[in-house]
This record gives sequence, C-alpha cells and structure tokens, in this order.
Amino acid sequence: MPRAASRRKKQGKRNKKKGTRRKGQEERDKKKGTRRKGQERAKEFLMRFEELQVWKRSARLSSQIYRYFRNSKDFGFRDQITRSSLSIPSNIAEGYERKSDREFANFLSYAKGSSGELRTQIYIGMEIDYIDKATGKGWINESEEISRMIASLMKIKLEKK
Repeated sequence: MPRAASRRKKQGKRNKKKGTRRKGQEERDKKKGTRRKGQERAKEFLMRFEELQVWKRSARLSSQIYRYFRNSKDFGFRDQITRSSLSIPSNIAEGYERKSDREFANFLSYAKGSSGELRTQIYIGMEIDYIDKATGKGWINESEEISRMIASLMKIKLEKK
C-alpha cells in the first residue's frame, strides 16, 4: 500500500477513536452538569423556530397586515408592505435552520432591516390615509418591540462565538 493511502487509513482510525466515549461517561457528565459543545448545540436545536416568541409575534403582525390590505387596490403599496412584513418571520426561520450562530445572526440582521422597512411603510401608509392612526401606531409599537427582541437575540448569538 502506498504511503499516502496508509497515512489516510491511520488518520481515519484516529478520528474514529476520538468520537468514542468510555462506558458510563455520559452518566458522569450528567451528574457533573457538564456538556460538550456538540451536545449543547444539539439540545438547542431540539427547540423549533416556531417556539421563538419573536417569530410568533412577527408572524402574527404579518398576518394582521395581510388581512388589513387584502382588498387594497394600490397593488404596489400592498405588495411592498406585505412583502416586508413577511420577510421578518421568514428570515428568522431561515436563519434558525442554518448551521451556525454566525449565520443565524446574519439572518436576524436581515429581519431587523425588514422591520425598519416595515415601519417606514406604515408611517407612509398613515400619512396617505391607507392606514388609520390607531392601527398604524399599534403596528409601529409591535414592530419596534420585535426589533428589540431581534437585537437581543443577535447579541446572544454573537457572544456565544
């Protein structure tokens, strides 16, 4: 067998050995309260993005906006405001399904940007009387709160690194 092939074979054996754990090691880890990084990440992903409060609130806001504008004849404005509202929970979900915290934080950044875009469109919609003031203020407050929640989640994910 050539040297390179032999080296690869030995390397493969070493990698296999690293992944194995001694009998009873998991029980000792549980008692101590220690976990390996991979186990922490796996446990974190037992939760689904649908369980995130920020995702639930942003999806609810998007639904409200879709219902409010369902009969609007200004297709350009309706499409733009519904698209930006839908982008918030969609980016949260897409980022959550990514492999790393860094990627998740990146998608949270997109969601936060969409939240700002949505607030701008709400302000304009109120100014041109497409959105009544009470509804618009409620949506703006909710959008700001969602933005703060996204920023907090981004901070947590970036600090984990």
